[in-house]
Amino acid sequence: MEVSGGVETLTVTGARPGEHLVLRRADTSGEHDVATFVADAVGNAFVSFVPERPGVVDTPDRLAEALEHGRPLAPGDYTVTGDERTLPVHVLALDEHPDPGLWDQRLEQGYGYLRVRDGVTLSTMVRFPPEELYGPAPWPTVVDYSGYTPSDPDTPQPATMLANLLGFAVVGVNMRGTGCSGGVFDLFSPAQAADGHDVVETVARQPWVLHHHVGMVGLSYPGISQLYVAATRPPSLAAITPLSVIDDPWRQQWPGGLYNSGFTRAWVAARDEQTRSGGQAWDQRRIEQGDRVAAANQSIRSQNFDFERYGRAVENYREVLDARRASELIGRIEVPVYLTGAWQDEQTGSRFAGMLESFTSSPEQRYHLFNGHHPDGFSPMVVARWFEFLSFHVARRVPRVHEMVRMFAPAQFAEVFGFAPELEADRFAHHGDDVDAALGEYRREPRVRLLFENGAGHEVPGATAHRFEATAESFPPPDLVPRRWYLAPDGRLDVEPPTEGVATYEDDPEAGGLAYSMELLSDLNRFTRPDVPITWTRFAEEHRAVFDSEPLSEPLLVAGAGHLDLWLRPGTPDTAVQVTLCELRADGWEQRVQCGWHRLQHGVEVDHSDELWVDYTFLARDRSPLVVGEWVHRRVPLHHVAHLFRAGSRLRVQLSTPGRDHPFWCFEAPVEPGAVHEVGLGGAHPTTIVLPEWPVSVDHPVDLPPPGSLRGQPCRPAEAP
Repeated sequence: MEVSGGVETLTVTGARPGEHLVLRRADTSGEHDVATFVADAVGNAFVSFVPERPGVVDTPDRLAEALEHGRPLAPGDYTVTGDERTLPVHVLALDEHPDPGLWDQRLEQGYGYLRVRDGVTLSTMVRFPPEELYGPAPWPTVVDYSGYTPSDPDTPQPATMLANLLGFAVVGVNMRGTGCSGGVFDLFSPAQAADGHDVVETVARQPWVLHHHVGMVGLSYPGISQLYVAATRPPSLAAITPLSVIDDPWRQQWPGGLYNSGFTRAWVAARDEQTRSGGQAWDQRRIEQGDRVAAANQSIRSQNFDFERYGRAVENYREVLDARRASELIGRIEVPVYLTGAWQDEQTGSRFAGMLESFTSSPEQRYHLFNGHHPDGFSPMVVARWFEFLSFHVARRVPRVHEMVRMFAPAQFAEVFGFAPELEADRFAHHGDDVDAALGEYRREPRVRLLFENGAGHEVPGATAHRFEATAESFPPPDLVPRRWYLAPDGRLDVEPPTEGVATYEDDPEAGGLAYSMELLSDLNRFTRPDVPITWTRFAEEHRAVFDSEPLSEPLLVAGAGHLDLWLRPGTPDTAVQVTLCELRADGWEQRVQCGWHRLQHGVEVDHSDELWVDYTFLARDRSPLVVGEWVHRRVPLHHVAHLFRAGSRLRVQLSTPGRDHPFWCFEAPVEPGAVHEVGLGGAHPTTIVLPEWPVSVDHPVDLPPPGSLRGQPCRPAEAP
């Protein structure tokens, strides 16, 4: 039997199958039982969470209970006692760094392995840029780090291909427990962040790395991972470029306190499948070809979690999850940040926007925000700005795209994005090689760039091109004005309080399982294309409460989060409300703008909720059943968005059971067939919609975008409420 300590983890190998392993904590007063774990069928055990009280963790249900009610394994000194021996083990803290000599490992071009502080080896793939374009080493270098396939020698990730093409060396690294890497996979754990710290420091010391500082690249999973790694403050990290990210894994799995049975469930289940031994296919090929390290690294996979099962078990948020909540960590990031995000992102949503002003230790940020889809952060619309940022902060040179790359870019864009635009011109070439002057001009630009009507800016409808833009120094902009409309009888949305009344809607038992692009869940690459199929089903009249404003006399620009200030008399002791905001255009089309959801049993808002943005604690102690027939007051969040409503358009606000109005997210919402809920209108129970009006003048086209052209914003013929 061997016991090894990692960052807030410990691993046992070589135990007798079924052996009971007693974990005790050693401190100044002696040893105390923490828990008893049972070795699996191959003699492995892995500990990252322990029960609230000492007990035996011998079934998946008891492990789920430890995750739901227990606590993370604290750093410190422990012993593990089996049938025949007791072994000491030290569990590392996240900021307990190794001897710097660990980072002196050498990485060669091609496939290899890198050792991190607890002895686990991670698979790596080093790709140099084409020397015929960029000359010999040293090169500016970036790291692509995730649980996907960044170290697969045969399948480079999108960020890797782009960075290589634009002159950067790229080191792709598979997280522990994925691909050919060793260790146990534990989603967004401190151990993954610590590994990333060791990766950055090791890569930066390679002789072929320019300036011996590196950046990080990636969209979605490899984008999210950058936030956790950067929060550990690796000294040799130059900058990060997180694209299409989330703010909190729990809220991603439980949006509004509802289980996301659509995309998030499928994504987590895919991680469970792909982190099994040989689960990514390429790792099995390497083993079959004789890679002994890869084969040995698979032996601990028997301890990988069933995250879909365990995530479902943690129905209420817990403070111990703060260590895995990106928005709680990013204030520690001390390097420049480039971030993109789409308001209607079908995979991750737009909660990321609520944390943009939390990068308080970062010296510089650039945010490019737009309507659109998950992969649009690498689209022709913004990719040149990504290259600019990396050129300044990693390469430390004036951004200048190689002419050969510029020549072939339209053909590459056509292959991936379905249209062939030119790459954006070099904006700082007039400075020659004076990087200080170019960087000075760059830094005088606003931090936030808002791109509007993405999908309507090119002759190809739905292509990733915007029609107009606005800039700001922060997001949300500081000069927002809360604009309030009252939900009124007869389906009206009024600016003045109405007389007292009620509207009703009935639970829709089918809604939670319906999303309008679910058939594309197995073809995510389709979202790079201009045409994205949708089936946007409507709620039956009895299953919705709909309210329309009068036509707007002038354009209305919104930028930020809003909410539905709701008074509801529930027909059941547990219900959730979806609010959907649409634009009823003067040409007779209804265009989706944004949605929000909330399970009304959760009744305590977080301290940083304000007059526009609303979030809840989702803690078990702050949750209580509703009383049927008694009024309840809640603010239902409407997630961040930037949108221009044209003069002549009407606002439409719809209340319903969660479902139908999202491309991928489905909901296990509490419903009872036939249950009716009453919405308060005016008087003592005035329900209102509050939107973030941005009272600035933005130069924009007067005409409406073509129906159905806006990315992420489906359009359908408008119907009367």
